[in-house]
Amino acid sequence: MKDIDLTTNYLGLKLRSPLVVGAAAPLSEDINNLRLMESAGAGAVVLHSLFEEQIEREMFALHHHLEYGTNSFAEALTYFPDSDYFHVGAVQYLEHIQRAKALVKIPVIASLNSSSIGNWTTYAHQVQEAGADAIELNIYSIPTDPHRSAAAIEQEYIDILTAVKTTVSIPVAVKLSPYFTNLSYMARLLVEHGASGLVLFNRFYQPDIDIDALEVYPHVLLSTPQDLRLPMRWLAILSGALPADFAGTGGVQKGTDVIRLCMAGAKVTMIVGALLRHGISHLSVIDWELRKWLMESDYNSITELQGVMNQRNCPDPSTFERVQYLKAIQTYQGNSITGKLSQV
Repeated sequence: MKDIDLTTNYLGLKLRSPLVVGAAAPLSEDINNLRLMESAGAGAVVLHSLFEEQIEREMFALHHHLEYGTNSFAEALTYFPDSDYFHVGAVQYLEHIQRAKALVKIPVIASLNSSSIGNWTTYAHQVQEAGADAIELNIYSIPTDPHRSAAAIEQEYIDILTAVKTTVSIPVAVKLSPYFTNLSYMARLLVEHGASGLVLFNRFYQPDIDIDALEVYPHVLLSTPQDLRLPMRWLAILSGALPADFAGTGGVQKGTDVIRLCMAGAKVTMIVGALLRHGISHLSVIDWELRKWLMESDYNSITELQGVMNQRNCPDPSTFERVQYLKAIQTYQGNSITGKLSQV
């Protein structure tokens, strides 16, 4: 197999490969797994997220234990610890970044998962000081207030990004959900307010109901190849219109999935579900499949095909918009006898 150049640029970082381990993978919590990811061909790794709720819970627990008994014994107030001991979860996360940077040569991207501004400016600065090469800002919010406007929700995204950008000099990418009235407008605002990259898309894990126990419980479903089409479509629409680096995530199982997302405009592809199913070594399989396809298709590098099928370069740009809906329906015909649908 001839030498294929897989290097790509993402968030101002030169990556040896577009294969990036995504933040949703708990595999990165084990520091030793990072070396395995690097050996298997990962171009970078996005660490597991530091959650806003995790920090708040630890703060409340610490506050409870510090205050316990102070009403009875005034002397107990003298045992109030220095603020450096606060936010144990954050401290552990920062230590994890430092250890990761000492262990591997590939870029290490921190993930901050928040739903409000809170104290994320402090955490973002500390993440940078710990050595993270970039930050993936995962604004995970499910609006449920019927009195809160879409404009107010969108503004909060901008406010969080702006607050983080004022405290760091490293690149910041925003991980988005597809649930905006006008995703193109929102993406443009984020880029104009300093986002170096956009990650498409966040997957909201939907709860399920146990009908026997009458309980609501978390039900995690790993992504499948069918999940690839939503980010692929929006990568094609946005990548040729906005000056940002795009990452595609959701449904990447094999090398040709990486090809599709890169053709649509992705600089990198995030891989999570496939590694949870098959193990970290599956990265090397995807790497081999990717190189094999590029060689057989007479490409010398991954950059040669990045964006060749986005909306700006596609022979028929309308295929990514509404007209394609009608065409898709027409690819099926009904069977009047069986009542079943058969693909033409």
